[in-house]
Amino acid sequence: MPSFDTVLEADFVEVKNAVENASKEIATRFDFKGTSAAVELKDKEITMFGDAEFQLTQVEDLLRNKLTKRNVDVRFLDIQKVQKIGGDKVKQVVKVKNGIEADIAKQLQKLMKESKLKVQAAIQEDKVRVTGAKRDDLQAAMALIRKDMADHPLSFNNFRD
Repeated sequence: MPSFDTVLEADFVEVKNAVENASKEIATRFDFKGTSAAVELKDKEITMFGDAEFQLTQVEDLLRNKLTKRNVDVRFLDIQKVQKIGGDKVKQVVKVKNGIEADIAKQLQKLMKESKLKVQAAIQEDKVRVTGAKRDDLQAAMALIRKDMADHPLSFNNFRD
């Protein structure tokens, strides 16, 4: 039975490279000299440091540019609130989304049921597997997902015929 998986996962190699490039640029930029501006990547979290919230927005813009140049969709970023650390220094944690959340998976499943296509959607941990009798139905389902779930950076893999 033909099927494909709908996933939400960033290319972490490219994310790591973008963070390293942003870190190098922060070290060489004149406006960041002598400040605590920095970017770190640990597990699936990017931490940005700065002297003030204004500087954090500059670091965030720099990071977004580097991610965009590396073809990483910025919709993968889940930006948290700014936290104050010692003195007047601030930090901000940015989580990189990985895996489809339960409510998005349910929306996807509901979309497939309401579409009147001859496909079934099954939630499997952090992905949604869509199966159907014909390849054409699966391609129509992909087009529908791209159109209706455009605010999420969903991708498709594991296409089986």
